[in-house]
Amino acid sequence: MNLYNLFLLIKEELIVVGVATLPIFELRGSIPLGVSLNLSLYKVYFLSILGNILPVLPLLLFFKFFFHKLEKIKFVGIFFSWWFRRVEKRSDVVKKWGFWGLVLLVAIPLPVTGAWTGTVAANLFELKIKKSFFAILTGILIAGLIVSLVVKGVFGLEIFIKSF
Repeated sequence: MNLYNLFLLIKEELIVVGVATLPIFELRGSIPLGVSLNLSLYKVYFLSILGNILPVLPLLLFFKFFFHKLEKIKFVGIFFSWWFRRVEKRSDVVKKWGFWGLVLLVAIPLPVTGAWTGTVAANLFELKIKKSFFAILTGILIAGLIVSLVVKGVFGLEIFIKSF
């Protein structure tokens, strides 16, 4: 088997992992996408968790460096200011409950929640990196289960998902 054929075999998997790494989409987008590509839900769940957790540790470790550099770019700076204000508004739960609040912020699959928002909240409230990483991982695992159940129609939303 040559490299081209190998790529053809794994391109759907790479797409799922890639979408899961992206802010906004994360696994909320990668799980329905992977299922629509006819991949098994178990494979899609694993790949989405992998993709969603990939940027978390670098973001936790280098958050201040990356975002302070990017804030200086006009459009990007405006976006980050808006995003940080939204995170602060939504992260009262993190202030109040710490670890479990961060889990909850990441676990509920709504717009402007998820791993990326969790890393912003963890940095804004200066939570410890190791604790934040495990809280975000726990939230990702829960969010993946919720999205998987929705995709499989457990909550009666399969018609909504299939319309995409």
